[in-house]
Amino acid sequence: MSHNRQKKIAVINDFTGFGRCSIAASLPIISAMKIQCCPLPTSIFSNHTGFDSFFFTDYTKHMNAYMDEWKKLDLRFAGILTGFLGSPEQIEIVKHFLGMFKTKDNITVIDPVMGDYGKLYPTYSPLLAEQMNTLVPYADILTPNLTEACILTGTEYKVDMDENDLAEICNKLCAMGPKKIVVSGLERGDNLENFIYEGGKEWQTILEHKVGPFRSGTGDVFSTIIAADTVNGVGFADSVRHASSFVAKVLRRTVELDLPKTDGICFEEFLTEI
Repeated sequence: MSHNRQKKIAVINDFTGFGRCSIAASLPIISAMKIQCCPLPTSIFSNHTGFDSFFFTDYTKHMNAYMDEWKKLDLRFAGILTGFLGSPEQIEIVKHFLGMFKTKDNITVIDPVMGDYGKLYPTYSPLLAEQMNTLVPYADILTPNLTEACILTGTEYKVDMDENDLAEICNKLCAMGPKKIVVSGLERGDNLENFIYEGGKEWQTILEHKVGPFRSGTGDVFSTIIAADTVNGVGFADSVRHASSFVAKVLRRTVELDLPKTDGICFEEFLTEI
């Protein structure tokens, strides 16, 4: 009996019960895009860390045994998507996972969740950021924001970088391994820009009108759509365009519903249209 008759994406990220982020965002979106989602949790949260309090369990010590069972089943993945990783040990475990399951035929999307607005997240140490550089070479597609792209390349962070600056950063990232990069969420006045760099030489930008404040899970929805589209044979630039427009549409609806900022984006309203 084969377990591999349907396309699957392995998602390595934390599981958060409330707040619409990480695995809780990726799983329904991948499923709606007619791909089986196979989550590997890195930790378990009652609700994400943007709330005043939360319950948290570290899943690191269980991850290898969890992966070994998948290997016994001979599971094969059309895609692998990684998100927030909380320790150097987890980065090493992900590299071990990729050694077990990455092939020349599947795609790996790495979202190097490390920081924003020019700074590391409070939970993220400089050592952990340094270790993330060792994971980047495994990526076929890399989806950093500007802060993360700067950290990975040792570039000074500036909000007003132009296309030549961004191309130079992406060229450095390409030299590390990934050939397809999108620097997401660049603020351009009333718009947000996604800068697409492909094949080490071609770039283009996609603009969407900025709607409301930053909300948790937006990046997870964005990278998940790109991963699922790629597994479904959609071209890279088209997948970024799809993710950008979907996120913009959901943000507009989220603002209409006046949801608290902590509650993420209401992608459920549009899952049947994805």
